Amino acid sequence: MTAIHHRPSRSLTPLLVPLLIGGLVVLALGVYGRVHTPTGFAVGVGGFSAALPMKVWLTTGAFVLAIVQVVSALSMWGKLGISIPPAVHRWSGRLAFLLTIPVAFHCLYALGLQYDVPRVLAHSVLGCFFYGVFTAKMLALPKRDAPGWTLPVLGGLAFTALVGLWLTSSFWFFTAIGFKV
Repeated sequence: MTAIHHRPSRSLTPLLVPLLIGGLVVLALGVYGRVHTPTGFAVGVGGFSAALPMKVWLTTGAFVLAIVQVVSALSMWGKLGISIPPAVHRWSGRLAFLLTIPVAFHCLYALGLQYDVPRVLAHSVLGCFFYGVFTAKMLALPKRDAPGWTLPVLGGLAFTALVGLWLTSSFWFFTAIGFKV
């Protein structure tokens, strides 16, 4: 039996639905974060002294796993000359995403989308963007006829958003407040 290899197309048609849904996720999170009345208090900080250290350390964990994502993706695409099992890429991505869930929940539920401080505005927008591009990437994964650049670009955008989130939260916290748990 001969394997059939699908060639990626140059058409953007296979990406319309994933990109549209990703855009709707960005919009929905932004609108919810803006119209929802923030509670001002954290829910379940799980062993941390407060919500902010919890968010900082979980985001730092997701950031480290995102670096594993980039390295393992480069390995899978044959760009490193070393072989890292694809399971490393899948599991580091799953774990990174899971670490972001309590952070995003707290940000949206307790704080909402804020725009009065430039750093916080950038953080809010990047958070919404991260979930939208992540959604688009996950929906584009099974599309064998998507352009060959699809996954590297969407993965790169998700990584860039996560780096921006880390810089506007964890890095800021570590430099302005210090290393607290």
